[in-house]
Amino acid sequence: MQVAATIAEEHAWVAGLLDATVGRAQWRVWLYPAAEIVLGCSQRALHADVAQRAPAGVRVTVRPSGGGAVLAGPWMVGASVVVPLGHRLLSEGLVASYRWLGELHAQVMREAGVDARAVAPQRPSQPMQAQQPGQPESSQRDEAAADTVRWACFGSLSPWEVTDAAGRKLTGLAQQRRRGGVAFSAGTLVSRPDWRLLCEALGAPGDAPRLERLTGACDEAPGAEAIDALEWAERLDRALAIALD
Repeated sequence: MQVAATIAEEHAWVAGLLDATVGRAQWRVWLYPAAEIVLGCSQRALHADVAQRAPAGVRVTVRPSGGGAVLAGPWMVGASVVVPLGHRLLSEGLVASYRWLGELHAQVMREAGVDARAVAPQRPSQPMQAQQPGQPESSQRDEAAADTVRWACFGSLSPWEVTDAAGRKLTGLAQQRRRGGVAFSAGTLVSRPDWRLLCEALGAPGDAPRLERLTGACDEAPGAEAIDALEWAERLDRALAIALD
């Protein structure tokens, strides 16, 4: 099912399922009519400052899962998948459990002419807390890791997230694990957002050029079909129905 919703409505749908015992896999594909800033749970302390700097009318919310800040809006298609504990998609551990969702997104993109791929882990990976804006980079990080924007979801890559042929991020992934079940979430850039808006609201305007370099968009891919956000949502919804029903 595709639903036009706010981030708060998306979070409420997921929370309503996780507050009980999840009996079967359920999903929603989301369209976001207006720009919203979504902070990771570890960035909760930034909420008041970000809300003050954000343009009038741009909501700022905090999601229950970790990771960095996201700029949602008409340029993004989201997906939420909630499954019971013990579901077959959870059988291989935390990091590996993202694989099916990343590969599903990449396949939907390739069918539309986007040369996309889910990024396999190169070494054992642990969940990482989002960097705060302005936080210095560790001198221990190598040059490749330094070219990231850790406070932003789309400023770095985690295993099984999706990139284009140039390695620019297209889809970010997250999950919540609760007693009642597990919720996966994904956000895909179908067109390019205004990264300056996000960076200025987070107090890091100088990071906008890096986010531009690190991210792509489905409608920028050579050979991609001319597909709007609604059609992307419909394609993703059909793929999820096949994978989960």
